[in-house]
Amino acid sequence: MFDDVDAVADSEGFSGVVTVDVDGVEELRVMRGLADRRWGIPNTVETAFALASGSKGFTALAVLSLVEDGVFALDTPVRELLGDDLPLIDPLVTVRHLLTHRSGIGDYLDEGDDGAITDYVMTVPVHTLVNAADFLAVVDGFPQVFPPGERFAYCNGGFVVLSIIAERVSGIPFADLVAQRVFEPAGMRNSGYFRSDALPSGAAVGYLFAPGDGDRTNMLHLPVRGAGDGGGYATAADLSRFWRALFAGAIVSKETVALLSTPTSTGVEGSRAYGTGFWLDDGGRVALEGYDAGVSYYGSHDPATGRTVSVLSNWSDGAWPVARALLSS
Repeated sequence: MFDDVDAVADSEGFSGVVTVDVDGVEELRVMRGLADRRWGIPNTVETAFALASGSKGFTALAVLSLVEDGVFALDTPVRELLGDDLPLIDPLVTVRHLLTHRSGIGDYLDEGDDGAITDYVMTVPVHTLVNAADFLAVVDGFPQVFPPGERFAYCNGGFVVLSIIAERVSGIPFADLVAQRVFEPAGMRNSGYFRSDALPSGAAVGYLFAPGDGDRTNMLHLPVRGAGDGGGYATAADLSRFWRALFAGAIVSKETVALLSTPTSTGVEGSRAYGTGFWLDDGGRVALEGYDAGVSYYGSHDPATGRTVSVLSNWSDGAWPVARALLSS
């Protein structure tokens, strides 16, 4: 069943880890390449990989847990929580609009641009971006693009704003908030928002190019520690725990899980839909994915069958050929 996955991993020079399990029982494990090319350290199922935009699911859950606690509501206007900050955000934008990519706010990172993934896109020194509040300088100054709620438009900046709000109202640094409200209840013991200049020994270094094409890392391309739109690291084992805990109601209530897996926009990227912080793929799969300099990730869970897929790679384009082969097998 999975022969094509091994073949594609070999032919593409895949660097990363692939796992498939059903209710925690492993069906497939593929490990290729090096977590650290300089020291020759191999990727294993215990390696923590950066998830890029896959981390948006963690942001959504941290925010939704605050909603469940009554700290604010999904339909609370963002302006009430931002005060005078980010004045170009329309007063009608709500927390729900940000979570569903229907806010219409201007984005600091336009994914429609034709630039290379290896371009330097950050407009402030990356070493200054440690906590969510530090990203105010990144997302400020972008005019509203369309009225809130009018349509779907994927927006990295919207999830940065969510992390700023969550950090502000909780009084807890965003990385710690996610650890408390997502990683700990899910049993994700080897996950976190690690600094790229101080990675723990079990974390993969991100590389800009395929193995053999140059060993430049992504340290100068991304914030030293991510916020709401990226920056989380996780192992394949932790991600399996994450999906099972999520759908068991261990992170947020099952009613909230039903909300996040209900379409809010359809016909997005072909037949895909978007829920609340999560992609909704064909066949009932709930998915997360990420792509950035030195990072590529696809993960999904089918709540009907309990099947969980994780494709984690520590170079920019590594995950996609393998993920396509896996989903078609």
